[in-house]
Amino acid sequence: MCASCCHVVYSHAEKFTAFSLILCPKLSLPSVKVKNGAPMSIICHADISKNTDFQLKHNFTIFKDGKLVFMTVSDKEDARYEIPVAKSSDTGDYECTVKADGKLSFSNSIYVWVAGMTKPILTADKKEVLEGEVVKLRCELPEEVPPLEFFFRKIKTNSAPKEKRVPEQNQNFSEVEYYVEEGDNILQFDCFGKRQVRSGWESSQHSNKTLVTVKEPFIKPTLITGPSSNVTEGDQIEFECSTVVAQMRDIEIILQKNRTILNSIRDKKFLKYSTVATQEDSGEYLCKVEQGAVSKTTKLNVFVSELFPKPTLSASMTKLDESKDLILSCSINGFRRANFSIVRKGSHEDILLKNSRVLAMKVNVNDTGSYTCKAEVKGIVKESKPLRINVYAPVSKPTLSVVSGSPEVILGKPLQLICHSVMGTPPITFTFYKGDEVRKNVTNDTYAIFLDEDIGLNDNGGYKCDARNNHSSGVKTSNILNVTVIVPIRNASLGSVPYGEVEVGSDTAFLCSVKEGSWPIDFKFFKKTDHEVLLHEVREYSDRTIWHKKTMKRKDTGTYYCMASNRASMDVRSHPITIHVILAAWQKGVIAAFVLTAIAGAGAIALWWFLRKKKKGNEWFPSLCLGRNVLQLNLHLSQQQRLMGVRLQR
Repeated sequence: MCASCCHVVYSHAEKFTAFSLILCPKLSLPSVKVKNGAPMSIICHADISKNTDFQLKHNFTIFKDGKLVFMTVSDKEDARYEIPVAKSSDTGDYECTVKADGKLSFSNSIYVWVAGMTKPILTADKKEVLEGEVVKLRCELPEEVPPLEFFFRKIKTNSAPKEKRVPEQNQNFSEVEYYVEEGDNILQFDCFGKRQVRSGWESSQHSNKTLVTVKEPFIKPTLITGPSSNVTEGDQIEFECSTVVAQMRDIEIILQKNRTILNSIRDKKFLKYSTVATQEDSGEYLCKVEQGAVSKTTKLNVFVSELFPKPTLSASMTKLDESKDLILSCSINGFRRANFSIVRKGSHEDILLKNSRVLAMKVNVNDTGSYTCKAEVKGIVKESKPLRINVYAPVSKPTLSVVSGSPEVILGKPLQLICHSVMGTPPITFTFYKGDEVRKNVTNDTYAIFLDEDIGLNDNGGYKCDARNNHSSGVKTSNILNVTVIVPIRNASLGSVPYGEVEVGSDTAFLCSVKEGSWPIDFKFFKKTDHEVLLHEVREYSDRTIWHKKTMKRKDTGTYYCMASNRASMDVRSHPITIHVILAAWQKGVIAAFVLTAIAGAGAIALWWFLRKKKKGNEWFPSLCLGRNVLQLNLHLSQQQRLMGVRLQR
């Protein structure tokens, strides 16, 4: 058998929901919907098989979303849970249990939806406020259970409402503050609430509208100029900015032009500012009044007519040689009655040269600079645009030299030259020549550098440079610079006479030569042992040299090489040669004679000893034995002579 279940049935006519407890599989029914504010009854019915006369107590328990909401003990088969006024918080899953005679049965679950929410109540802490103040609002959803979401709206005429959303997890009301802005007049506020249900979001009606009246703490300021609206340079112009204030507390009035504050005042209703008008005073002026967070502004455009135009400075010449005459003249187009002065612009301050329209002077190079003239009429001073005057000293004759200091260059290496003029007003233009060909033009202050990257064997001279500036004296030319092209050493070789074998005591000539290289050349001769030994060195104005080594000895046998270098600072090494020092012919003969004499003496002694031995033991055959022994000795001597001859030849 299946577990027993309780089934809830809702009746629209009776306004209640019924449950039955039966021994059968669980049943499912559609969700029911109850209007917010209507009464609602939930009935749990137990269908129990029992004897007619037997009285059985039933324990009824009703749960909503797993939480106990109702419990009773009855001997009847029904238990009723009454909700007089249904609220949205009553929405949820309901189920009941019945326990009788130790048996416990569960109903199936049914979802009850209480549609709609209670209307919220909105209150404001003030009914009348000033601009810049804050209105505090409270929205409450009575009889609703959190979590809830509250929505507040600030409503202005001819503009979209400004809405604020506030979630509340633990209470059924919420509070917010609204800032009252400039221009707010009559404001309306309302609110509404939302809660999340299984089918989505449930929204309440909008609350009552709360009206708040806004007053200005002060009126928009007025800005006027005097004494007349027609202003000309030199006139006195006065600005007056004023307002009407409800409360004279922490109020500030500011007058500014192009974000520059001209004047400001506190805790007063008006501000005055005066000045002598100039053309620079034309433009937009702004009067601003601030109190707390409220700010109001008024703008006014002012045009100042020109009293006289800016003066113009002219010069007889703007580029001239030193010791020449310069005339500066200041004038105003169509206007002559003014106080003129001519000044020279300095890095820190201007230098007054003369209070006059005209200035004549004999110039030097220190007079190079910017000049202006000033004109004053009725206290108004105007200045001309700067005029640049350049005074030039002639360039001196330039000098041309090699940057490294030495007038030599290695073949294939670049040559760097510098052209320098001690005197002369910059900028100076330097021109480099290689022969009659112009190679480069450089404009600099006092010097220029030229790099010749293509040095050949024939580039030994012909460099020069010109220098010129804006002085009328023209071009100055340096002396011609000749350079020496150094050809690096190439292919050193070593030979000897005799070559290969040299007799002891004889002389040997070593010849070291190079295929190419500029003179002088340093030659060095080395013998290679465990370490290199320098034997001889010499400097030659030639591509070869000979070193005579006299009286060669047996210890002079070995490997020789030479090394050559010049001002290119590159050492070139030859291939090595090997020399064997051998004995001379007469030395070989002396040694052979000495060896033969020694061998003959040894043979005579051996023969004497042999004959003596034989005489004692072989007296019967003396002639035969003697003849055989003499023959053996001759053969032995012949072999020794041949061996000795081979050794001497070697």
